[in-house]
Amino acid sequence: MKRKAWIHAWVLALAVMAAPATTLALPAGASKALDPAAQARQDELQQVGLVRFTGPDYKPGLVRHMVMFRYKPGTSEAIRRQIREQFLAMQQSARRHGRPYILSIETGLQNSGEGADQGLQEAFLITFRSEGDRNYYVGTPVINSPAYYEPVHERFKQFAFPHIQSAVVFDYTRSAARPIITVP
Repeated sequence: MKRKAWIHAWVLALAVMAAPATTLALPAGASKALDPAAQARQDELQQVGLVRFTGPDYKPGLVRHMVMFRYKPGTSEAIRRQIREQFLAMQQSARRHGRPYILSIETGLQNSGEGADQGLQEAFLITFRSEGDRNYYVGTPVINSPAYYEPVHERFKQFAFPHIQSAVVFDYTRSAARPIITVP
């Protein structure tokens, strides 16, 4: 996939699949059509404003941000390891008001064997205390003002993107009404 097409696909995937959305910085000629959930988030951002939308106390509850990568062919294991290490390091290096705000980051390589992985190779699951923390972390293309997004995550994306062929991003808020069931 050519770089311009890849960037277009990446921006659209993030815009549609990440729950919140704002005025998107899409490539020239790209469609701004959003799915109903993304449109609802864009409307929400317009109603409450950036300060509230990215505030740590905005919509508290466990928010999961799932990111899955397919690496470009020829991406070395050393580069993949650097991407993995930098991603995991964000749990401590990403800070708000001098304190870490990411509750956890997990990673793993695809190993299901069901043949439904669509070529995705590695996944990361990031947990936040609130939608506001997640909104702050995600940054561009959702939030376009540097005062309201995580600079460490933006630098990570600049490093990782040249090595990623495709990605899927999926967010959800864990419902308190549905407890986690564990098997003894």
